[in-house]
Amino acid sequence: MEDHLGDLEANTSTWLTKTEAAKWLHLSERFVERLISERRIAYHKMGKFVRLNSSDLEKFAVEGRVEPLRSSPVPKLRRRR
Repeated sequence: MEDHLGDLEANTSTWLTKTEAAKWLHLSERFVERLISERRIAYHKMGKFVRLNSSDLEKFAVEGRVEPLRSSPVPKLRRRR
């Protein structure tokens, strides 16, 4: 049993509420609820409470990164006169 508790203490990630997760991601709480309901973000049910792990939030943010196009330049927009 002590080994299991030691593993929990070694984990530096933090459990966050939906409100805290929304602030951490700079999103609205409603959008975080939508991500949870669509199962697009990892979460944990602790009884009736939903908690999000900060390491899961970081993983979600990194996986959402879109790399810029490098092979073809983006055309410039012309102004209408």
